[in-house]
Amino acid sequence: IYGGGDIPVGAYDPNRLANLGIGHGAIDGGFGYTYLNPQTGFEASITTGFTGNFENPDTNYTNGIDWHTGWGVSQFLSKQFFVGAVGYFYNQITPDSGQAAFLGSNESRVIGVGPQVGYIFPLSDQLQGYLNLKSYFEFDNYRRPDGWNAWVTFVISPAAPPPPSAAMRRR
Repeated sequence: IYGGGDIPVGAYDPNRLANLGIGHGAIDGGFGYTYLNPQTGFEASITTGFTGNFENPDTNYTNGIDWHTGWGVSQFLSKQFFVGAVGYFYNQITPDSGQAAFLGSNESRVIGVGPQVGYIFPLSDQLQGYLNLKSYFEFDNYRRPDGWNAWVTFVISPAAPPPPSAAMRRR
């Protein structure tokens, strides 16, 4: 179960083409589940949630509530390396509103699927690194861009504890 949000930060000006902030806050919440079989190296994960947006006071515009689901299935080929597939579904379930909503309800959606590869490696006795590359082909879009996008993720986390020794397992 997760919850989060964002607050308006950065400079926002509706008359500027590019902005460092989006000019409004939002709340996001949902839940996820991961299944991992350490004997076979098979992993499957899914996360789903909703995002609600607050009004942008500079434009008097509010983006609608969206429902988003992301999933991944992977096969570990070793203890450190895996390959798999990923995907997501984004669907705006309530329309945008406000003075700038002159193009209609603007309830957008898109689906994306593609490959992923990941690698876990030691950085020290206490830390490990994780590098992931995934790419999505987007389709079934409505009022959203489609095409290909790619993501690279690098994470540093505490190293996994070593497996117990044979003497410890017999106890």
